[in-house]
Amino acid sequence: MQDASNSSPTPLTGLDGRDAWLDKAAEIAGEDGYVERLGAQHAAIFIEDKPTLLVTFETHQAIEELSRDAHPLGWDIARALGWSHLCLVSDGDTWFRDKSVYGYFDRLIDDGFFEDFEQVIFYGSGSCGYAAAAFSVAAPGARVVVLNPQATLDPRIAEWDDRFRDMRRTSFTDRYGYAPDMLDAAREAFVIYDPAEPLNAMHAALFARRNVTLFRMRHMGRDLQKSLMRVQILFRILAQLSAGKLDRLGLARLYRARRRDGGYQFRLLEQLKSPLRPYLLVLLARKVLEQRNARPFRKALDAARRHAEEEGLRLPPGSDTEKATGDAEE
Repeated sequence: MQDASNSSPTPLTGLDGRDAWLDKAAEIAGEDGYVERLGAQHAAIFIEDKPTLLVTFETHQAIEELSRDAHPLGWDIARALGWSHLCLVSDGDTWFRDKSVYGYFDRLIDDGFFEDFEQVIFYGSGSCGYAAAAFSVAAPGARVVVLNPQATLDPRIAEWDDRFRDMRRTSFTDRYGYAPDMLDAAREAFVIYDPAEPLNAMHAALFARRNVTLFRMRHMGRDLQKSLMRVQILFRILAQLSAGKLDRLGLARLYRARRRDGGYQFRLLEQLKSPLRPYLLVLLARKVLEQRNARPFRKALDAARRHAEEEGLRLPPGSDTEKATGDAEE
């Protein structure tokens, strides 16, 4: 392996198209890795290091959005933790439903590829979370973390999900098909989702299994992966998973980081404004204003106080608007 283990790896930005990106990634993989194109829309990138293997599923579009160097997310995680990394990358949201991808995993199984590692971890988000769960069956005993995954897009099971109508002719009933069933071979799996997003919550419910922990992260938004990166707990989740220390309590403790996250705070504010819940809104606004000067929360605090006075409602002790506002502005 070359640059992927260095502190300042080679950027993959400014390249002319997907093929050039893959060619440059192959240079970074070096002699200890490889890049293999899998049909027209998919590729596998492998970089070997320590005996823990992280398998991530990512899209080119998400890679370009999330990384200033246009590196797969898994590279950053593997480099930080000293792991080997296998990245399955797609051009767009394909759910990796492609015979070339099936064949690639078949070859890995036949070659005993996963048996060379002390532990294997599968990770993905959304459509890539579906793929991480579905293909984890290739490595029995693997650990799995998926964010807001779809269980299937087969309309006979998930006809209520109208977000991906263009995928309804794609088969989710052949090999590596129904993601929840594919998790039966996993040592343990964690399905993390935002229950405030109803369709994501409905998919998550389909993953209920004896070896699967369903964990709710309310008000973290539709792009849960980006939110967990923003509050800096995604790497910590995977690190605790690899150490065998991740459980519901551990996730709850990590989830406390949301309390200082602006995105979470704003979504919670919107939830309390309609219908107006002045008591809880005052508690939230005062806490946020202790952290920073936030105009929407000052306005919400004033509105909650006026509403409480008009309706004769009780507010939390010490909720003096002028003092809280003045302190925040100073």
